[in-house]
Formats: sequence, C-alpha cells, structure tokens
Amino acid sequence: MSLEALIFDVDGTLADTEETHRQAFNQAFCAFGLDWSWTPQRYRRLLRVTGGKERIASHLESLLLESEEQARLRQLIPEIHAAKTRYYKLRVGLGRVRPRAGVRRLLNEARAAGVRLAIASTTSPENIEALLSATFGSEALSWFEAIVTGDVVARKKPAPDVYLQALAALGLHAAQAIALEDSAIGVQAAKGAGLFALATPSSWTRYEDFSGADLVLPSLAAPDLDTAHPSRFGAGYVGLAYLAGVHAAFCMP
Repeated sequence: MSLEALIFDVDGTLADTEETHRQAFNQAFCAFGLDWSWTPQRYRRLLRVTGGKERIASHLESLLLESEEQARLRQLIPEIHAAKTRYYKLRVGLGRVRPRAGVRRLLNEARAAGVRLAIASTTSPENIEALLSATFGSEALSWFEAIVTGDVVARKKPAPDVYLQALAALGLHAAQAIALEDSAIGVQAAKGAGLFALATPSSWTRYEDFSGADLVLPSLAAPDLDTAHPSRFGAGYVGLAYLAGVHAAFCMP
C-alpha cells in the first residue's frame, strides 16, 4: 500500500518540549507549597510513566508520607496538573520551544504532496494547541486531520489506543501510514497498532531501547547519516520520498 499519512507524537517528536514541561511541573509544585523539585535525572525516569497526572501520582507514591497526607495530595493532583498546564502554555507562548530539526520541512512537504497528517499523543489538547500555534503558526492546528489525545481513549501509551483511533478517524489501514515517535513507549504503541514506526530519539530518550522500531534516526534532518549515505538522503534530510521508499519496503509481502 502507498504512504497516505504521517501520524506524529508531540512531546519530543514535533518539538523538544520536555525541559519546558519539567520547569512547568516544578513551578506548579512551588505554587501549591510543595517542596518537590524534579531534577532532569528524576524527570527522565518519570517519562516512563505516560500522562502528566500519572507522573505526579507516581512521584507521590514514592514519598514516605502519612496516609492522610497521601490522600490529601492525591485529591490535589488534578489542580496541580491544571496549574502545570497553565505554566507550560505561558512558557510555550513566550517562544521557549522550537521544532525539532527537519520537522517543519517534512510537514510542509507532506502537505504539498497531499499526504495527510495526524497526531497521536498522550499530552493534553490544550498543550497541543499552544505548541502548534506558537511553534508553527496560528493555522497549524488545521494541518492535522485527526488529533487524538490520551484523555479520549481507555488506555494511554504504550497501549495502541491513540494510534488505532487516529487511523479510524483517517479511515486508513495501518499499512497506509507511518508513526513518528521519540520514545520506546511510543514505538510500542505504534507497533501495537500495526504501524511502521520511525523513532527520532530526543535528548531525554536517547538511551532507551529502540529495538522495536522499524527505523531509528537522530532527527528528521539526519545530517550525519547524509554524510555517510548521500545517495539515500540526497539534500541532507529525511524527505518524503525516502520515507515512502522505506515504508514500501516494510509493506512488501
């Protein structure tokens, strides 16, 4: 089957957002009078838990607290997370986040070629809207025919639910699309939906096990691979023609 769509994860894939998320979490903790401060090392471990509220809950469970205090803080999780989302959106709006290398070019190339775009992410719709608008422009939200987030499915990644729903919204079979991810959990979700999974690990996920991915590249620009294989990457980036080629090989019986 031909390549009809690209389905993107958001955090770490479209843009390297995780440091901004980490800072927003810590700002929210401070606002609620909590002495929690997630270091980059701690946050990297928490990224194995999908969903912001779930990460807060995981952190809370690791603390040695009285049961009454545990229960009180557990009830506050939705409020803490809502504050975190506000701080994140403010930071994104200030231009703190940029697209990952090669992403803008691939999005534009896909749109020009009529290859459809979708998003399958566990982040909140508010975060996606803020990121797309601030990073790619006010019309960017309309580029994506389907935007599926973790709050509308029964199970978050590594379950395949967001990808299955994105495919259903597009009316496509898994063999007609490529999933673009930056984490091993995301790759597992994409493969669970039967998709070709392209991984571009970020600085937060580079040491994860990507053996389940069909293709692993440092970025969608991939300049180092272009130097080694100029005939494969031509102009110094991963283009739509190259993706269509590897996808076709994957789909061959």
